[in-house]
Amino acid sequence: MSDLIINTTDANFDQDVLQSDVPVLVDFWATWCGPCKAIAPILEDLATEYQGKVKIVKVDVDNNPQAASRFGIRNIPTLFVFKGGEKVDSVMGLQPKAELAKVLDKHL
Repeated sequence: MSDLIINTTDANFDQDVLQSDVPVLVDFWATWCGPCKAIAPILEDLATEYQGKVKIVKVDVDNNPQAASRFGIRNIPTLFVFKGGEKVDSVMGLQPKAELAKVLDKHL
């Protein structure tokens, strides 16, 4: 996985996501989830293309149930965009790169 993608935990979520000074795309995922694995290379590309403008953070829902519960995650992958500590957008399921880029561009 790219050095540009942050794996956060229940303990670090607020610091990594809510206190970020740039928009954050959060991927709620699990190791056993096929669509989650399929979206990973797309997120790596986005992390490179949006470096310095957007932070990409992954939350393994099995290892970090508090973050998943806090945001009502019921299906994965679920991606949220946070800006200024607030959830401003969400995307459910596997999406093409162009669609995710469009979502990110709205919040830059």
